[in-house]
Amino acid sequence: MINRRLASVAAATGMAMLLSLPIYSTAAKGKPAAKDDGRETCYGCHDQVKALKEGSKHAKLACSTCHDKLKEHLDNSETRPVTLIDSALCGKCHKDEYATSMMVDYEAPARKEKGIPGGRSPVMDKLLAPYGFTIEHNEPRGHAFMVTDQFVVDRFAGGRFQYKQRWAGVDQVGKTWDILEDKGPDFKMGETGKAGNPTCIQCKTSDHILKWKFLGDKDPKAKWDRTSDIIAVAKDTHNPVGCIHCHDPHGAQPRIVRDALINEIDKGATMFARNGATDLKVISFRDGFRKIGVMKKSDSRMMCAQCHVEYACGKGFEFGSGKPVGYDDQRTNHMPLKQVKELLDHYRKLNYYDFKHAVTGARLVKLQHPEAESYAGSVHEKAGVTCADCHMPVMKNKQGKSYKSHMMIRPRSHVKESCQGCHPKWNAEQQLYQIDAIRNYISGKMRKSEYWLGELIDTYAAAKRFGVDEATLAKAREKHEEAHVLWEWWTAENSDGFHNPDLARDSLAASITASKEGVALLNKALDERGKK
Repeated sequence: MINRRLASVAAATGMAMLLSLPIYSTAAKGKPAAKDDGRETCYGCHDQVKALKEGSKHAKLACSTCHDKLKEHLDNSETRPVTLIDSALCGKCHKDEYATSMMVDYEAPARKEKGIPGGRSPVMDKLLAPYGFTIEHNEPRGHAFMVTDQFVVDRFAGGRFQYKQRWAGVDQVGKTWDILEDKGPDFKMGETGKAGNPTCIQCKTSDHILKWKFLGDKDPKAKWDRTSDIIAVAKDTHNPVGCIHCHDPHGAQPRIVRDALINEIDKGATMFARNGATDLKVISFRDGFRKIGVMKKSDSRMMCAQCHVEYACGKGFEFGSGKPVGYDDQRTNHMPLKQVKELLDHYRKLNYYDFKHAVTGARLVKLQHPEAESYAGSVHEKAGVTCADCHMPVMKNKQGKSYKSHMMIRPRSHVKESCQGCHPKWNAEQQLYQIDAIRNYISGKMRKSEYWLGELIDTYAAAKRFGVDEATLAKAREKHEEAHVLWEWWTAENSDGFHNPDLARDSLAASITASKEGVALLNKALDERGKK
């Protein structure tokens, strides 16, 4: 199935690349770079680039391969060269990888709302009220849609960004503003919101990597920062996340670029350590304006954690005082790198939460997509299996050459490629049966957690209406805060517990217990009031 898709995508993209890209220098074809290609002049100021490039797989590429207007830059160092970061440029040599990265995975439906019966979180509207995700929160698709799916969702911009070709555009890939149109600032659809923030966009695109200071702080040299107007940032976003998020263009080394992740690992976070440490080397550019983390050996656990991780990116509040936390605060670009049972304590120490529940007033953390943390410590992770082993299996093209698929496949739909390399004794039918057993079991625990959270919310409303004392209500709110994190982690995480079923079962059971305890103390207070 993947190879059939590859053939169709390669046909469509191949001619476009040939027409739109300059021919590589002879260096790209494996011949030595010309001695006078000017790199030594560049190295005179960019010693970090020299260290990355020389002796690497990209050593033969001239600087002009990825940079335009170098002469103007050399004549005046204040005139910055143009850096070409379009993944199609990488696709000139890495054709199979690029083609698969832009594939449409028709097994991943578009605009599939999570908060409906049959969705991943059927009572989301009640449990997350009044958070914006209740307006529309769709299940994820492939990387090629990271930007367009974000911009067309009803909670993002009031509906002003729409497909140019209406519903026929829903499976278009390519440049954002070739696919979408802006209906204008006065356009507003009913039952939509105007949310979104610049930090979130940094996960979904590589376009701003040179325009964004480390951690998104304000700087005269930065075009965008955490406080920037989200519509302006969106209009400057043309491509989904690209090759340079995970591969250094100078030397082809595996790397990470997301600032919040680099920040936590550099401070000593050990979630992705092997034998107590990672081999990540943090390199600073332009006096700390920008940093990257380079690895000796590819580790997709960290590379995928640039996006598939719990993080704080929106405005919030302080637990103690209720004081608003705005985008000028670095807490709005933060990755805790904590496991599910540690997360609430972490945010309390950070003194940050996202919103108050509409009924109970509980201070709730809005979970994102903690796949990386969930996977940490699992049976597969302990066995040395990485994200890429299951989601980016080795494939063969028509010429018989092996390459890693960059489609980010759903293993359940491709157990032969994803599972049978390690589990050859089980046939596809057996493996699917095991996968579904795990997901059925954990989905059941998720539904039970939601039921008891709903009971806690309803019982709280009754207790407040009948005048239960504030001290008891406060204890119930704390139980709500505890139960919420332990539940929503797994609706935000996108494997239905398969990444770590033991952890999922344990924490969901703890959520149910916390909700039941809250219900019990409220019912006791109601009974006591009824006896008076």
